[in-house]
Amino acid sequence: MITEPAADEPLAHRRLVFGIVAIALLMASIDQTIVATALNAIRSDLGAQLTWSGWTITVYALGQIIVMPLAGRLGDQFGRKKIFLGAAVLFTIASLCCSLADNIYVLVVFRAVQAIGGGAFMPTATGIVAEQFGRDRDRAIGMFTSIFPIGGIVGPIIGGIIVTYWSWREIFVVNIPIGVLLIVLGLRFIPSSKPKTAAKIDGTGALLLALTMLFAMYGISSLGSAGAEPTDPLFIVAMVIALTLGFLFVRHANRHAAPFIPVSLLRGRGFGAMNTINFLFGAAMLGFGALVPLYAESRYGIQPLQAGTLLTARAVGMICVAGLAVFALRRTGYRAPMIGGFVLVAGGMTLMSLAPHGLTPYAWLALAAGITGIGMGLSIPASNNASLQLAPDQISAIAGLRGMFRQSGGIVAVSITTTILNHASNAGTAQAHSFVVFAAILLLMIPFTFLVPDHRGTW
Repeated sequence: MITEPAADEPLAHRRLVFGIVAIALLMASIDQTIVATALNAIRSDLGAQLTWSGWTITVYALGQIIVMPLAGRLGDQFGRKKIFLGAAVLFTIASLCCSLADNIYVLVVFRAVQAIGGGAFMPTATGIVAEQFGRDRDRAIGMFTSIFPIGGIVGPIIGGIIVTYWSWREIFVVNIPIGVLLIVLGLRFIPSSKPKTAAKIDGTGALLLALTMLFAMYGISSLGSAGAEPTDPLFIVAMVIALTLGFLFVRHANRHAAPFIPVSLLRGRGFGAMNTINFLFGAAMLGFGALVPLYAESRYGIQPLQAGTLLTARAVGMICVAGLAVFALRRTGYRAPMIGGFVLVAGGMTLMSLAPHGLTPYAWLALAAGITGIGMGLSIPASNNASLQLAPDQISAIAGLRGMFRQSGGIVAVSITTTILNHASNAGTAQAHSFVVFAAILLLMIPFTFLVPDHRGTW
């Protein structure tokens, strides 16, 4: 239950609290995309394989998958201010350690720690905003959540500027003064919330899921080594452990009273179809987004700053169309926008893979990225609401599960793609082929949309 703000709480103070937590959310969202522009620089400076450089993206996504549901419950149980400030401290220290990393393995470890802090920002900050604004919480949260996509716009640009004029280490250094400022302001101005008894936290389930994905990622990454094959003992052992842990996770979820992932949301035709769509959509979207700057740099020699703006073009297209698509859903239903969006995204990816015709390489790639963003803006609101409409009484759980499947798909896609690129004699051409594969995956998703009930009007 969210409490109303105190009657004597000045509006100016509530706005200040909003600004503090908004900065935290923006910083965490920027860190999702900023590293994509630095993969080449990280690989070159640390002498790392592309496979392990890709872990700086995938392990951050994995950390957020695991932490976000836990942080919300911890905030309810121990107080949101405590968890928020703890997240800020962890994020800031991890950013400092990332900037000082002298090898790729140290960087990956502290990037995972950074993800724990970043993943805790969203649920705790949302609760703080809701608590501060009382009856106006719907508008405040609407404004607050709109901050997250801004990170997708400015993150690649900031990353490109930093890598072009300084080094990849400064990508993490810039977080340090901001993090310190958040801690100081948070201690001073964010009011403490009264802890309450929360549902039992399924730490065992979260740990089993995290280890399952880590061993699967490690197994896939092991194939990136020179001469590695699927018959190598390291790959086989890692995948056997991942499958065993996955089995234990499912068994645990079936037996736990409040599992990390509600098993009821994994069963049935509608949920099965939407979970498959979200996994494959995440594979195409995160895989595409993480690798576009690398593709622009390796195939066409485009500078990191320009390469980063390609993701900005995609984000702008997505945001512009998504706002209109939301209002049209009651008339169109979910299926038509999803199918249309998937086709547009697949078309944009296919254009990305082709050699430029009548345009400079940068203009060609920007056009393709923009088309991809338009398709995302059309399909994401529809797929989001299609999931929620299946069980309106479990909105929070479904939203969390949707994010988990999308991030998991992206993790698998980036892991496999970077492993393949590590063996390729021509990384640019190999990556062009990967975009065609992503496009095919999106088109293969279309039949699954017919397994989800279409719906028009309110629900």
